[in-house]
Amino acid sequence: MAAVGAMKIGSEEHKALFCREFVRTHKPFDPARIQWPDLDEETLGRLKALPIWNEAVQTEAETALKVQTLGKIEPDPVLAEAIALQGYEEGRHAAVLCLLTTHYGIPVRAFDEPKPPAKPVWAFLSTGYGECLDSFFAFGLFALGKRSEYFPLELIEIFDPIMQEEARHILFIVNWAAYLRSRAGISGRPAFDVRRGWIVWQQLLGHAKQALRASRSDGDSSSAGEGFTMNSHSVFGDVTARSFLELCLSENDRRLSPYDSRLLRPRMVPSAVRLALRFLPKKGVEAPGSVPRGDETSAEPLGARRDDAVAP
Repeated sequence: MAAVGAMKIGSEEHKALFCREFVRTHKPFDPARIQWPDLDEETLGRLKALPIWNEAVQTEAETALKVQTLGKIEPDPVLAEAIALQGYEEGRHAAVLCLLTTHYGIPVRAFDEPKPPAKPVWAFLSTGYGECLDSFFAFGLFALGKRSEYFPLELIEIFDPIMQEEARHILFIVNWAAYLRSRAGISGRPAFDVRRGWIVWQQLLGHAKQALRASRSDGDSSSAGEGFTMNSHSVFGDVTARSFLELCLSENDRRLSPYDSRLLRPRMVPSAVRLALRFLPKKGVEAPGSVPRGDETSAEPLGARRDDAVAP
């Protein structure tokens, strides 16, 4: 087992910590009680023009079912409590999106009712790693939208707790995966690593294809929603790729900073972005709030071994 501080990754102490931290930081709220702000025609038009709604509503519904399915069959009561809570939060995200699109008259394409996954553990792992990829860029986009006042503050404040829940979700998935790997034992780890590596590769390939389709969509909303989090920073003004990526890094660190430093953080995407920044030109408009590269804080705790946090 790898050690972070005085705690061994994969130990009962580790399991208790990442589950307890997840449950402790849960924030209760009722989506039905949300007071949606009135929007002027221009702002409403911008909201409706976002090419994300079809994909977002369907994805949240599917994700909620996947996590809830695992929560029902998990035999460990400590893990089951945390996973069930995450399933509840994912369902709440889906409810918020349905309420928003209904309230503002945003059309959403009908989709088939999602079915429970045949292999809940691997479905949760795949979904979680997909969230690691999406959340990293979504954190930066959310900060850009807030600081550029692209949408009114009243609307943004509704979604800030949801963005923070996404940070909690990816923190949980990375530690849960590391715990599973450690508990698989020496003989079971190679098979686990191969399966996990294949899942990560599928997520990377899928997101790359989505980003490519989005860049070629030419305003086609049916495909523009795919990869939106990676391609849409230009919507918020004259922001360079470098300044956007720096903002994503700083927001990723900020979103994850409130939680126990002994817990593993997603590191693959932040590490890849830091490497990419070495080759991007430094000239251009800096995104508001971006952190100079010399002042960046690490997204992973000191002492965490790379093979225990193979996550986007």
